[in-house]
Amino acid sequence: MALEGLKVLELGQLIAGPFAARLFAEFGADVIKVEPPAKPGVEGGDPLRKWRKLHPDNPSGTSLWWFVQARNKRSITIDMRQPEGQQIVRELAAKADIVIENFRPGALEKWGLGYEQLSASNPGLILVRLSGYGQTGPYRDRPGFGAIAESMGGMRYVTGFPDRPPVRMNLSIGDSISALHAVIGALAALQSRHATGRGQVVDVALFESVFNLMESTLPEFDRYGVIRERTGTNLTGIVPSNTYPTADGRHIVIGGNGDSIYKRLMNAIGRPDLADDPALANNAGRALRVTEIDEAIAAWSRGLTLEDALAVMERADVPSGRIYSIEDIVSDPQYQARGVIEHTTLDDGSKLAIPAVVPRLSATPGGTKWLGPTLGEHTHEVLADLGYDEQTIQRLRDQGVI
Repeated sequence: MALEGLKVLELGQLIAGPFAARLFAEFGADVIKVEPPAKPGVEGGDPLRKWRKLHPDNPSGTSLWWFVQARNKRSITIDMRQPEGQQIVRELAAKADIVIENFRPGALEKWGLGYEQLSASNPGLILVRLSGYGQTGPYRDRPGFGAIAESMGGMRYVTGFPDRPPVRMNLSIGDSISALHAVIGALAALQSRHATGRGQVVDVALFESVFNLMESTLPEFDRYGVIRERTGTNLTGIVPSNTYPTADGRHIVIGGNGDSIYKRLMNAIGRPDLADDPALANNAGRALRVTEIDEAIAAWSRGLTLEDALAVMERADVPSGRIYSIEDIVSDPQYQARGVIEHTTLDDGSKLAIPAVVPRLSATPGGTKWLGPTLGEHTHEVLADLGYDEQTIQRLRDQGVI
């Protein structure tokens, strides 16, 4: 695998930090995930272990999400609030290439685990820090979740219909976007380390990661005072690109905004007048007549079932598609041909479908070595690798350090 030999220490929990570490693990990095140990009255572990649907379907089960989010990771339990726990983290960080954390800014410093302390014995260490607002600025100490980042970063404002309140995607997209930025930053820092021998801090603010996807909204506002608003199913200034109703109560997505594609689309729906209109030969002209164009396409699509409309678009070589549910995804031949869905086996022998590892590398692809581990499954082996003897490991366990 591409990242084999890379050592990553994960100190975070829930989504953004663990997702970033998951991407490293999927491509062969040795990811050690630190989780709080179970104590009387406290289950311990990353809260994600109990989020959403569980297997088996009862309070003692494990989140199905966990099996994916923690695949290929080793789980070790450490109470980082105890001095001996902090010492173990320092020893692990001394051997790591990358440490990933997503606590509030200042938490690691409070535990004596800030970058200055960790890099003192490991100058090449890269510390990836994910937080709602970043490590600096007047908001740094505020709690920040992905939902807040999506709002502050501008994504929520442009999502939905103009006559209704902004809506959210039914996913933790702000966290996932930030995790991708964290991995990009960490890999860039690794490349820099090849030249300098020095590590550095990668400061990932969730709101900045979301804002980084806001395309041309800032320069358009700066130059012309334009505030991009919610427009429902279309894409402002890119015409035609929208979702259109079909006769069977479904919807077809059509992207006909390329100049030559637009002409093929209009001819396919029986509107050569719009295809040959010189005023509509480029996107700038079409953007001025977006309502007329969308109404023409919708009038055509309403007369056909989804399958028939898709067949017409395919013959005309116009980008189009249905809106997939997860049920559609599982049965789709393209997903099947590409092996996007991986079939695994849980410890009880039952089968579980999970997303395969992407992107695809031709020579050193990633893959699933094992699903998310049980809490503390690798504590003993990791501590033994650090040189802890059996007596010490048992004492630390008895004292609730691990």
